[in-house]
Amino acid sequence: MIGISEIEAAAERIAGHVVRTPTVPSPGLSALLGAPVTAKLELLQRTGSFKARGATARLLLLDEAERAAGVVAVSGGNHGIALAVMAAALHVKATVVMPRSAPARSVAIAEEAGASVRLTDGMDEAFAAAARLRDEGLTLVHPFDDEVVVAGQGTVGLELAADAGELTDVLVSIGGGGLIAGVAAALHALRPGVRVWGVETEGAEAMSEALASGGPVAVALSSLVTTLSAPTVSRLTYEHVRALVHEVLVVPDREAVRGSLDLAEHAKVWAEPAAGCLLPAARQVRERMGQDVRLGLVVCGGNAAVADVMSWADRFGLR
Repeated sequence: MIGISEIEAAAERIAGHVVRTPTVPSPGLSALLGAPVTAKLELLQRTGSFKARGATARLLLLDEAERAAGVVAVSGGNHGIALAVMAAALHVKATVVMPRSAPARSVAIAEEAGASVRLTDGMDEAFAAAARLRDEGLTLVHPFDDEVVVAGQGTVGLELAADAGELTDVLVSIGGGGLIAGVAAALHALRPGVRVWGVETEGAEAMSEALASGGPVAVALSSLVTTLSAPTVSRLTYEHVRALVHEVLVVPDREAVRGSLDLAEHAKVWAEPAAGCLLPAARQVRERMGQDVRLGLVVCGGNAAVADVMSWADRFGLR
């Protein structure tokens, strides 16, 4: 299990390379949800999501031979952007493997940062391609099956614990589980009374299925939320969630998209559906845990094109 010392070490290492993002009370979301809401605005992070933290934490530990050979990442969007941008800033050659379903904007940003981008038919194929490149000598910077990366993501929880007022419940989106594993580890150490809830979208339920099966299993992916669409979680992230997370909630894609629209209207932030899914889940927490809840939302990223979100809104009859 990752401890607070590893997270604090990651925070010291990446300071100066990433942003200490705002942790702010949201009157608009508080009124919408009927409970006090504090938002950790990771969509304002460098590269538009929390992923810059873990990528930077790993890149800064490369030795000279690894730096010379270059790195590779597999991503549904945000991890690839983060690795491409942060590797360029640190003068490391990067290759990013993405499924063709990844947002075109994410592919373009990674390419513009100087990364070599390879597209595959799906996430399973992307992971397989990245593994082949690792075997050829590149260093794999895994999005969630890496203790250094998870500790880097845990710096979100470190800052939330330091900057937020009183909280009873914190909600965190789950793809492969790196963010929630790190945040839960930090909060367990610093705010042990706070309940941590995970949130997935239907058709991207790798952690829910792992919890039901007693360990990581491969899942079929159908959610439009590609940034949460991991084909399986890792043993590392599974063990952290099993031990430290109160429950994992699953919401439909439609509600995740509606959540993005609600975040824009009520919180005045443009967040992708991977963060929008927190709002319908927060309503469930509010209903189940009662009027005294004080909610924390980790708004994980904002790398969704306006046209894409509006297209999804039209598909679901939300406009």
